[in-house]
Amino acid sequence: MVRGSGDQVGRRAVLRGTAAASAGLALPAVPALAGTAPAQALSGRPSARWGVQVGDVTSTSGLVWVRSDRPARMVVETSATESFSRARRWHGPLVGPGTDFTGTTALHGLPPGTEVHYRVRLTDPEDPRRASAPVYGTFRTAPVRRRGVRFVWSGDLAGQGWGINPDRGGFRIFEEMRRRDPDFFLCSGDNIYADGPLQPSVTLPDGSVWRNLVTEEKSKVAETLAEYRGNFRYNLLDEHLRAFNAQVPTITQWDDHEVRNNWYPGQILTDDRYTEKNVDVLAARARRAFAEYYPIGTLRPDGEGRVHRVLRHGPLLDVFVLDMRTHRDANSPNRQPENRQGILGAEQLAWLKRELARSRAVWKVIASDMPLGLVVADGTANFEAVAQGDPGAPLGRELQIAELLRFVKHRRITGTVWLTADVHYTSAQHYEPSRAAFGDFEPFWEFVTGPLHAGSFPASKLDGTFGPRQVFVKAPDRANVSPAEGFQFYGEAEIDGDSGELTVRLREEGGAVLFTQVLQPGRVGQ
Repeated sequence: MVRGSGDQVGRRAVLRGTAAASAGLALPAVPALAGTAPAQALSGRPSARWGVQVGDVTSTSGLVWVRSDRPARMVVETSATESFSRARRWHGPLVGPGTDFTGTTALHGLPPGTEVHYRVRLTDPEDPRRASAPVYGTFRTAPVRRRGVRFVWSGDLAGQGWGINPDRGGFRIFEEMRRRDPDFFLCSGDNIYADGPLQPSVTLPDGSVWRNLVTEEKSKVAETLAEYRGNFRYNLLDEHLRAFNAQVPTITQWDDHEVRNNWYPGQILTDDRYTEKNVDVLAARARRAFAEYYPIGTLRPDGEGRVHRVLRHGPLLDVFVLDMRTHRDANSPNRQPENRQGILGAEQLAWLKRELARSRAVWKVIASDMPLGLVVADGTANFEAVAQGDPGAPLGRELQIAELLRFVKHRRITGTVWLTADVHYTSAQHYEPSRAAFGDFEPFWEFVTGPLHAGSFPASKLDGTFGPRQVFVKAPDRANVSPAEGFQFYGEAEIDGDSGELTVRLREEGGAVLFTQVLQPGRVGQ
């Protein structure tokens, strides 16, 4: 399906929403907006200056998110037009300090395959006549008939010391992706860097200075619930991200930096920066903040529920969102001859098999927060992802992936494509059983992209167990290259509504298409 430019679709509504959300939220005003003043100290009307966002959109539903500056009632109106002449009203929750003044309203019964205009107001609980200025947004519901789909994906935001730089214009890549006018954005994890404090300035290799906006919560590693909340709130200081959120719905997953680098359940820290050494305690706080700041249908605001889920986007696409953090075993040399828990856990693996077998979509995107065949180390002896560099038969976490790949082959499940981020460069790998030590699977592709706005790193080595061949890679030759030097990436996937053909493009900030791969539906060994 051919669309117009992103400047035309819902342009006026998005601009109105961005202007309203930006009122009082200009980038230099960080200290005053780092947190929220006590409710009794605030006068006037509530404010929704952190913008709006929509998540987990289906053909008939979506979740609308907002944050207030004080206790308030969330009210959403939806309409088929920007005029809101025949608006439908949705009464949302009363937001308060228990959720850091964030709230989500579930919309149901929406028309499939259409653009929905919405606006959010926050009203005073004591006097509904005292209401915030409306904040506007748009999104498209998923189709029920065969129609083209286009989405973007990436991960890794504000990491390795590179925060919002007003001299550079902040998170510019979000404005670029917004102009692509995708149906949705898949965020592959590391939405924040809770373990990555920011310095006001950093001297770059050429002698120039990178300047960060810094808030109190971004000045140290996050440990308390308030500090985790402040990390998520920090990103919303960026006007490009707020405008993007007002136009593009998200499918969000998490990885390690939402808690701290390379964490796993049961870990006890030796890092001197932390006074709380129990990662399970930190993860519970981080998960709650994550659930408060993203509209995710399977998570409650208190963090209960699950991150893994499937989003169905019409007859052409299902997106299977994995959680490779919550259920994993401990990082280790990863060479166990038996490993039932693996990186997914037995319950999540069973869920994934069941949902893949149920899927009738032409394409089944497996949204993985970590790559399969790239060797990602944790220190000198342990490994963080699936692979461990031994090209022989599956060991450790590879055993679980081998079981899944075997299941996909023997159940004759077609159209699986793996998308991920995590490693801070972009690449494309084709996995082929004739090259592999384990050969009981059908060929498939894995596409890697990112970071959105973080340090970039050299390419990792490949593990030969599943026979990957790297057909494209772009990465710097040294560690932690700043966004000022480039190497910021996102991917774009487009499915043709007539042929069902899937085109994957790896893009660099600035608009350049670095690599393109066209995949035909129902065909293996591509």
